[in-house]
Amino acid sequence: MSYRTTLAEVLTRAVAPCAELTGAEGRFPRGAVTALGATGLLGLTVATEFGGAGLGLPEAAEVVARTARVCPATSTVLQAHYAAVAVIEPYGSDWVRGEIAAGRHLASLALAEDGTGGCGEEAQLLTPRCTAVRSGGVVALRARKRQVVAAGEADSYLWSSRPLGARDGLSLWGVPAHAPDLFVPARPDSVAPSGSATSTVLADPVLVPADAMLGEDGGGLDIVLRTVLPWLLELRAAAGAEGPRLVAADVVRRPVESLAPS
Repeated sequence: MSYRTTLAEVLTRAVAPCAELTGAEGRFPRGAVTALGATGLLGLTVATEFGGAGLGLPEAAEVVARTARVCPATSTVLQAHYAAVAVIEPYGSDWVRGEIAAGRHLASLALAEDGTGGCGEEAQLLTPRCTAVRSGGVVALRARKRQVVAAGEADSYLWSSRPLGARDGLSLWGVPAHAPDLFVPARPDSVAPSGSATSTVLADPVLVPADAMLGEDGGGLDIVLRTVLPWLLELRAAAGAEGPRLVAADVVRRPVESLAPS
């Protein structure tokens, strides 16, 4: 069965019924997300060797676009998930990739912060204030992340911080949502679709293994510019958004060096 046929069935059977409660009561569309996972659509872009469909951004954009017509909240959740998986695929563990492919793992993004340098939205993504302090094999991440989709509902967050030791750039981490001292103090974010559970996630701090880093220390800036932002831009355009508040097309086009933190 093709992913298009599967999606049509899931939209009718699971997403549409959830959409009414999601829109009216602001409930997270857990039933829809579970159905998308069970039918392989959460693992759409995971490599086939891990049980995924091995597809890419064009197919993910189609799933997001068709879902948006039925339930904007579920579409928003998928946008964050697919953008996070685009980083997990080359840098994440085999176990997490297998869990995503099996439909048991929902990922999201925790990149934006309040009070970052500069006043533009791009500064909130590319110059994190989040500190990372290593002690042996454990890293303490301390930050207040904003506009996190599926806050308190996702299984992990793609999290950004200042580098551990590199002079420039930022570092990325896979932070488990169940990690101690990670919590959601407020919900919802009024600018996001009702039911998308978009809110703040606070780490004061959260402790993660040092090997939870995705990519090299300081190398996250290039990953965000060349992977996360292009995926978000395409997925949000597919969903019919007027324009991502956290992403601007000119950010993607600029040379990486011009956006490196000073």
